[in-house]
Amino acid sequence: MSVKQHDLLVIGAGPGGYVAAIRAAQLGLNVGLIEREAALGGTCLRIGCIPSKALLESSERFAEAGKHLGGHGIRVGKIELDLAVMMERKTRVVTTMVRGLDSLIKKNKITRYHGEAALDAPGKIKVRQPKETIELQGKFIIIATGSNPSSLKGVEQDGDRIGTSTTALSYPQVPSHLVVIGAGYIGLELGSVWRRLGARVTIIEYANRILPGMDAEIAEEAQKIFESQGIEFRLGQKVTGAQIKGKECVVSCEGIEPLPCERVLLAAGRTPNTEGLGIETLQVRTDAKGRIEVNANFETSVPGIFAIGDAIRGPMLAHKAEEEGIACVERLVTGYGHVDYDSIPAVVYTNPEIATVGRSEEDLNSAGVQYRKGVFPFRANGRAHALAATEGRCKVLADASTDRVLGVHIIGPRAGDLIAEAAVGMACKCSSEDLARTSHAHPTLSEALKEAALAVDSRALHI
Repeated sequence: MSVKQHDLLVIGAGPGGYVAAIRAAQLGLNVGLIEREAALGGTCLRIGCIPSKALLESSERFAEAGKHLGGHGIRVGKIELDLAVMMERKTRVVTTMVRGLDSLIKKNKITRYHGEAALDAPGKIKVRQPKETIELQGKFIIIATGSNPSSLKGVEQDGDRIGTSTTALSYPQVPSHLVVIGAGYIGLELGSVWRRLGARVTIIEYANRILPGMDAEIAEEAQKIFESQGIEFRLGQKVTGAQIKGKECVVSCEGIEPLPCERVLLAAGRTPNTEGLGIETLQVRTDAKGRIEVNANFETSVPGIFAIGDAIRGPMLAHKAEEEGIACVERLVTGYGHVDYDSIPAVVYTNPEIATVGRSEEDLNSAGVQYRKGVFPFRANGRAHALAATEGRCKVLADASTDRVLGVHIIGPRAGDLIAEAAVGMACKCSSEDLARTSHAHPTLSEALKEAALAVDSRALHI
């Protein structure tokens, strides 16, 4: 068996893993990057964030051409969907990103290994490749293996008519009726894609609301908007099974009649991907949810082995994994690295977009924190009117005594871009007065955030 030496070995080439590898190489480490898939990029780039956003963009343009261009004085003929071309575009976007990542890995002189990685001992990894098994040795190991879609008891997946988000990214035709199990980020995004393209979409959620964990006021407004777009919701219902019966799929829920449909998308969360890694052999500790336990330096219970991203606690977000990868490597090399978990944004890329950073009203009320709230609707924003996108609002929550911004929640046009200003502000410990006093270009959507900050002190100008 051949043995190869590196300073750092990274298992998993998703956003957390490849970013950690690149930063380590920048800092002078000899890095080996191990990925079991032929393409780099992990779930996010290959079968998650990037392809789903490509379909969201294409389906939104399809819906706009069919329903909304007339209001701009643009007359079009009959609108037809070429789903095959739309899927080809999605694939091209992914392929372009993968090639770019390949170039980055080569540019930074990172050695890539294609195969199944298993921890053999502290500082040692065996990589099973098609023709041989090789041994890699490194002073440090980072586990960045991401997560997989969670299964649900009774839901019989066949990878086609009943499947996960991976399947829903590549349906060969628009389903007549799609049932989505789960009203979180993934379920709402992919449900929106197929609704725009003509499917009847029913979303079933165990909780009594959509987007569990997000600010309730924003989630309530989002549900009303999605319902106006034709998405059906069944909330507070427990799914007990989903099976293929003849030409139909049938979804069973506790206490109500079974729901027939053409396809089922299971979007009920994600689970850390640590199976087959050998963490049990080395007694790497995990919690009750299967997440790897780490200390403040991202180090596991085994010295020299670290973990980041979806494999550990915290929101399962690509950018969270990236920040952890950078911080982990910088601590190893420089002795210092930091992740501000209070300033990590989250975005739902529906139309309108939903974005959030920091604490919700429910969080603050539960913790007994006194706060002030400022809200400003996009219907009072000039740029939103020019865009014909006036649904939604910005909400700023600030500490009642210090005025420090504790949370910002936006539903509206380009909310995913607007939230970056709030995240920077919160990372710099800004007050609502800081946001309110900063000049924002006119006319822009960002003025709605400024006005929401002004509204914290009851002095919004344009409403």
